Amino acid sequence: MTRTDFSELVQKLSRKLYGYAFRILQNQEESEDAVQEIFIKLWNMGEKLEEYSSIDALATTMTKNHCIDQFRKKKHIDREENNVHDYSYITYPSPHEQLEQTESNDIIHDIIHNLPDKYKVVIRLREIEGLSYEEIAEKTKQNINTLRVTLSRARKIIRDEYNKHQYERKGIELSPGKVL
Repeated sequence: MTRTDFSELVQKLSRKLYGYAFRILQNQEESEDAVQEIFIKLWNMGEKLEEYSSIDALATTMTKNHCIDQFRKKKHIDREENNVHDYSYITYPSPHEQLEQTESNDIIHDIIHNLPDKYKVVIRLREIEGLSYEEIAEKTKQNINTLRVTLSRARKIIRDEYNKHQYERKGIELSPGKVL
């Protein structure tokens, strides 16, 4: 991407990204900083930007994630500065809840294990190993958009199979053709 192309992109997206950032952060300076950070990240991506079918969608997603991170950091810093340590949100699961969680984890692991290989690989790399889409695309030699679709389909299969298992466990019978 040339400087001219990038300048046009900045002109095109600045207002949109600022508005999006402001809705999350509710602060003018922080929103401006967030948008500037996103444009720096986009510029640093260089030629990789051409791999994306929609730079607008990429920039919007990056802005959302950056702003949510900033919001969380600010919330954490505010608590520390005020020396407020609210531990009321910490609850410990009961033995029954622990057992249910263990069973759910086992079910999900079984579902993943039984997925077709093309889904199993991307789920393991993204959800278990925590790799970015770019890293997974590089490892699997897939286009990022194809990878996103594959991952979405794998998640849907897992969700549907898990829900089916939960219905069966509760004794609820699904009628033929019923979508979960």
